[in-house]
Amino acid sequence: MKRTHHCCELSLDHASSEVCLVGWIDSLRDHGGVLFIDLRDRNGLTQVVMHPGRDYGIDLGILKPESVIGIRGVVEPRSKETVNPGLRTGAIEVHVSAVTVFNISATPPFPLDEEKAQKVQEDLRLKYRYLDLRRPSMQKSLMVRHRTSKIVHRYLDEQGFIEVETPYLFKSSPEGAREFLVPSRVNPGEFYALSQSPQQMKQMLMVAGLEKYYQIARCFRDEDLRADRQPEFTQIDIEASFIEREDVYALIEGMLKSLWKEILNVEIPTPFLRMTYEEAMNRFGSDKPDMRFGFEIADLSGVFKESSFKVFQGVIAQGGVVKAINVKGMADLTQGELKGLEDAAKSLGAKGLAFIKAEGGEWKSPILKFLSEAEISQMKEMLSVEEGDIVFFAASDWQTACTILGRVRLDSAAILAKKGRMEIRKDDYRFLWVIDFPLMLRDEATGKFAAAHHPFTSPHPDDFALLETEAHKARSLAYDCVLNGCELGGGSIRIHDMDLQQKIFKNVLKIPEDIVDSRFGYMLEAFRYGAPPHGGIALGFDRLVGILTGKDAIRDIIAFPKTQKGQDLMARCPGPVEPRQLKDLRIAVV
Repeated sequence: MKRTHHCCELSLDHASSEVCLVGWIDSLRDHGGVLFIDLRDRNGLTQVVMHPGRDYGIDLGILKPESVIGIRGVVEPRSKETVNPGLRTGAIEVHVSAVTVFNISATPPFPLDEEKAQKVQEDLRLKYRYLDLRRPSMQKSLMVRHRTSKIVHRYLDEQGFIEVETPYLFKSSPEGAREFLVPSRVNPGEFYALSQSPQQMKQMLMVAGLEKYYQIARCFRDEDLRADRQPEFTQIDIEASFIEREDVYALIEGMLKSLWKEILNVEIPTPFLRMTYEEAMNRFGSDKPDMRFGFEIADLSGVFKESSFKVFQGVIAQGGVVKAINVKGMADLTQGELKGLEDAAKSLGAKGLAFIKAEGGEWKSPILKFLSEAEISQMKEMLSVEEGDIVFFAASDWQTACTILGRVRLDSAAILAKKGRMEIRKDDYRFLWVIDFPLMLRDEATGKFAAAHHPFTSPHPDDFALLETEAHKARSLAYDCVLNGCELGGGSIRIHDMDLQQKIFKNVLKIPEDIVDSRFGYMLEAFRYGAPPHGGIALGFDRLVGILTGKDAIRDIIAFPKTQKGQDLMARCPGPVEPRQLKDLRIAVV
């Protein structure tokens, strides 16, 4: 029973032809002894018909949905009244002359119908992932993933990049994300770490003279999971020598343009918008702003600098800021919605969420009595407040105030979209580059610095002098590619000078010399032998495919994902191991 066609290929052009089809029984219907079966393979459906009285060599009563069969038969046109225009093969059916049963299926633990399966508890679908993957929508997502990979490989090959595989087993770098540790049997008491990123290896490839490297790389991080995070994930990893930021922008814009055209048949305009980190935070309260709607943040510190409202005036006097956002048309929000926004603000450090409503021809707010007419007039003009609007305030340090209102902005837009008052379309693609990120983050409690991106990121040439005195004010040559509030990927121009890299390690990050030597000594040594200027980027492959398929969670575009607890419910792992394995590794479980 060798297949001659897939279950999506047959048409009236094949009428009277004998064909062989194989696949799964999607559904079967008994009409007066005549058995109609929708036979499914990964490409589509074909209706096949089995007639009573014909000897097929099996009891047709044993056939059940999801059983695997093969049929031989003749293609016949359907009668006019039974044509199914919604099916590619809806104009024909195959009248079966022979059938082979490969496997009879047990009753599935949940319906595989697209609509019904969506209502099934996700843990059950993950336990029987091989059944969930039979759904056409799931298979389509994996096919898009495959096509995306092919396009990326082709595009980067055309641009002169060389694919190089880097190690999964690497050395531990505990200053980054939490790692998966792997004990070494032949080196007792010593460990590898599963690679969080090929970052250091790809920089070594630049020192090696490869000039243009890429890899669709598997990476591992032992972090708490969420919709867009898995313990093992895939990234498009790129590094090149003798380049500047503009070269990276052009390369990635060309790749994304190709993907959107070939996968979605959408032309995306290039070059992408550029926006500094400081501007993004000031206007949108986020370093990955969603540009599909407005509600921009305004700085009202000048308005309240001499205010009699001590809450605002006091924050400004201590070096903080007062910022506000006007959410137009949302003055009639419910108490529950207001509390949800306030809780979100408090989770980010706010003591509360002050607001003013423009409703019923007047302004309403618990804080209104503390504000002067001049302050109200200035606010109204700066924020363009109209009837039906609501203004939210944040008074804190600059970073916190921006972040609070950035969250309020997103949550408010979601409320309005849910009520049908604004449209936030998934197919409205607003790409941009966020650039000039801070080089360092400072812990206010300890005064210590941490690399905002990673310690190999080059400082902005204009800010080298700040490294000696105010490293937290120095900008970096880092950049993020952002789409609709989602970070597609990030990268930077790297440090290629040994002395500057040592200075960052020792003078700025204050990493002890022995730690620098044990973790990065080979890298500093490599830089002594002629390291070229270089830079790169890594884009989240899973996240990218999720956007191309319109999925909200990357679990839906990964064949065998983990749960939020990092478990594979199908294979039932992680799990215990044999005592002898632990003995071989000289490890004890306590």
